[in-house]
Amino acid sequence: MNIHEYQAKQLLKQYGVAVPPGEPCTTVAEARAISEKLFNAGQKLLVIKSQIHAGGRGKGTFTHGFQGGVKLAKTLDEAVHIAENMLGKTLVTKQTGPDGRVVSTILVAGAEKIKREFYLAVLLDRANSRPLIMASTEGGVDIEEVAEKTPEKIVKEWVDPAVGLQAFQARKIASALGLKGDLFNQACKLIAGVYKTWWECDAAMVEINPLAICETPEGKETIVCVDAKIGLDDNALYRHKDILAMRDLAEESPLEVEASKFSLNYIKLDGNIACLVNGAGLAMSTMDIIQHFGGSPANFLDVGGGASKEQVTAAFKIILTDPSVKGILVNIFGGIMDCNVIATGIVEAVKETGLTLPLVVRLEGNNVKAGQQTLATSGLTLITGDTMADAAQKVVKAVG
Repeated sequence: MNIHEYQAKQLLKQYGVAVPPGEPCTTVAEARAISEKLFNAGQKLLVIKSQIHAGGRGKGTFTHGFQGGVKLAKTLDEAVHIAENMLGKTLVTKQTGPDGRVVSTILVAGAEKIKREFYLAVLLDRANSRPLIMASTEGGVDIEEVAEKTPEKIVKEWVDPAVGLQAFQARKIASALGLKGDLFNQACKLIAGVYKTWWECDAAMVEINPLAICETPEGKETIVCVDAKIGLDDNALYRHKDILAMRDLAEESPLEVEASKFSLNYIKLDGNIACLVNGAGLAMSTMDIIQHFGGSPANFLDVGGGASKEQVTAAFKIILTDPSVKGILVNIFGGIMDCNVIATGIVEAVKETGLTLPLVVRLEGNNVKAGQQTLATSGLTLITGDTMADAAQKVVKAVG
């Protein structure tokens, strides 16, 4: 699950991480009040940021012609003008696609003078099953670009999960960033706070880009998280009711939201052959083999290892909601899964939805004979596949 920048900063602040002063707002009146409050507190410059789950906001364009989803304001009137042109308007960036996203919330924050930028992130290194802290002196740009062009500028520190982040590791990272004196001490505290946020919130990734040395209105240098991105592990959200409440359904695909209600893992794609598969690995292989034989998958859909008839029916309904779908491939390998449960679910789903699209089914594994018998005696018009390759070729041919 992804959350907005202002929500990420709220979590970081809870763990003692320094973030710029600011508040989210959903109306122009709120934006005016927050801006006035910040200017009265001594801020000379404000930044107004559109809150959507997409990158490239600063270079984006609103559909009514207003340029930029991240803007600076020197006066109260300027801040209000920017808020009026962002709230309720549609922002198009390189990551939103041509339809863009409606901006329902903006973040109004102090824009301290940035003197130097860094990059900092915490994520799980799956290669060695340990938390990894990455830092770089090259902040404000894509870390992928740094990794490709100047990989030596990326500092990596692995953390033993049994003992947690040690003080010497935070000092090692701060030193690698070239920080000294009070900024060094501030950075050590901040790094520890960012790691604790990642660990305590069960995050998949916490990314601070840029982490910056800023000059406060009083002229003091301080190190602050100017921008923040946090992705949460969906499987751990049951432990974090407060974080789950941050979920913004308006930022997610309606079909993906509906699938989550039935504990289905669904991601919409651009093709026309829908897939219903049990297991993420098999689902990926199914999409690959459809592509291999000249087709194009319309979705990733993993019903899990122990799907019920109700889940299978729900999966079919979700698939059929996508108007681009011209055919369906069901590919089931029964380990924990009972093939007859899937077959029964398919029969009920087809009858309930009145399916007329080509349907190819490949069943293998646990109780497969009973599943095949259920399909054979159902009276349904469907195509069976003996192998993955056979099923994929048949659905590609059926779709034409």
